[in-house]
Amino acid sequence: MNTILRKSVLGVAGLAFAGGVFAGPAAAHAAPSVEPVAVAVAVQADKPSVDKAKLIPHGVQGAQSRIDLSDEQVDNVKAIIAATKKAGMDERAAVVSIATALQESKLENLGHLGDRNDHDSQGLFQQRPSSGWGTVEQITDPEYSTMAFLKGLKQVDGWQDMPLTEAAQTVQVSAYPDHYAQWEQMAADLVAEHWNS
Repeated sequence: MNTILRKSVLGVAGLAFAGGVFAGPAAAHAAPSVEPVAVAVAVQADKPSVDKAKLIPHGVQGAQSRIDLSDEQVDNVKAIIAATKKAGMDERAAVVSIATALQESKLENLGHLGDRNDHDSQGLFQQRPSSGWGTVEQITDPEYSTMAFLKGLKQVDGWQDMPLTEAAQTVQVSAYPDHYAQWEQMAADLVAEHWNS
């Protein structure tokens, strides 16, 4: 093959290669011709938030305590919130109720504790059958015991304007009246988390 013909063949091959390099990637990135398809996307709406100013209107008193909760304790939080709504009371009433149950039982639905029992106190709120709170079966039912506590709270004039520990103590008549205050922030956080769940 002569030199001129060889240069011509290599030149044509080079043009073909160069054209493939320049045209290839552009063609490779071109969108295929397809009809658009509508895609449904499910979006979960954010649950309405709780007005946190209503949860702790007077600010917390003293050092605050916090514990980790089991699934059972969280279920008891939800039961207290449901009973509060059923009673027609607001988020602040739920905060007072949950803080009280945190102090009394750490949100555990306690039965009779034998020698460690405080008289005949039982349930989330450590209510006593002998003091008229109800039967053992009733006071160990989270809804009933919460409704009983809230009934007592409703009878406290101005409970909404009282510090939490004073409102709780007026209902509970505890030997340790100031201990409820330490649970206010945790109770408020639990109400904020579960009120609209």
